[in-house]
Amino acid sequence: MMTPPHSNQVVLRDRTPAHDQRVAEILEGLGERQKRIPPKYFYDERGSRLFDEICELPEYYLTRTETAILAAQGAEIAAAIGSDALLIEYGSGSSVKTRLLLDRMPQLAAYVPVDISRSYLAACAQALANDYPRLRVLPVCADFTQPFRLPAEVREVRRRVAFFPGSTLGNFAHAEAVALLAQMRSAVGPEGGAVIGTDRVKPVEVIEAAYNDARRVTAAFNHNVLVRLNREFDADFRVEDFVHQAPWIEAQQRIEMRLVSRQPQSVRVAGERFEFAAGEYILTECCHKFTPPRIAALAAEAGWTIRRTWSDPALLFDVHYLEPRP
Repeated sequence: MMTPPHSNQVVLRDRTPAHDQRVAEILEGLGERQKRIPPKYFYDERGSRLFDEICELPEYYLTRTETAILAAQGAEIAAAIGSDALLIEYGSGSSVKTRLLLDRMPQLAAYVPVDISRSYLAACAQALANDYPRLRVLPVCADFTQPFRLPAEVREVRRRVAFFPGSTLGNFAHAEAVALLAQMRSAVGPEGGAVIGTDRVKPVEVIEAAYNDARRVTAAFNHNVLVRLNREFDADFRVEDFVHQAPWIEAQQRIEMRLVSRQPQSVRVAGERFEFAAGEYILTECCHKFTPPRIAALAAEAGWTIRRTWSDPALLFDVHYLEPRP
């Protein structure tokens, strides 16, 4: 009788920012002239599952297009990463796309999924370890926009490669995106690399539909950030008094996810009061879209060179392989 593969028990490294630090960040954002909540606060367990549901929506072309690229070009991407490498995924979520690479990389030294949603990360990492029993899965719960320590077990790998799919890079303003890419460059070192997905500029009606789906799953995802603030940060948002909007802003080449106040109202968050006028909104996320020259310039500013780009036949989405500039 054949013995089933051993199921690895993963150990999660918790680098979650302290509660006081998160409170300060939220209060700072809501206190700005343009009120905002950082998009990382979407991703509690419910938010992570809602995002997985968004990825299956017919309007949301991003996930299925990038997945198709990874499926079609996975062997070439795996070859660029190389054998005996450490793969570090920033904002790993369910790691579904990662499996398309893992299937082609039996000699991968280890995989480090990094995500802010602790319980969701733990469950997804354990499922991955069960399915790939020969792979070291070393999850880290952290805010990847800040420097974080990698597990001690990965110090002796041949090279490190960052994996940043989903066009998440587009969620950051220019200076923030440069800083994040520079941080990744430091994490992987001069011999490392990065595989990054970016969404292209395309007809406005296609882009806007992706963030305003008919089933209103994206609206629920957006509203969930208020539910979380009520639960974790002593807030009293009346969720039904805020409307989801996601317009295309041509001048910035981006979608803006907004929660718009239906009426004048006052909201308490962590002991502080914030006043809203009717029509005033909280900016919860920006989703920048790129042209090839723009992403090349952004990478160069952060110290990277794009060595290879894979695209879908309709040129909706790109996956890039980057290496640090000498």
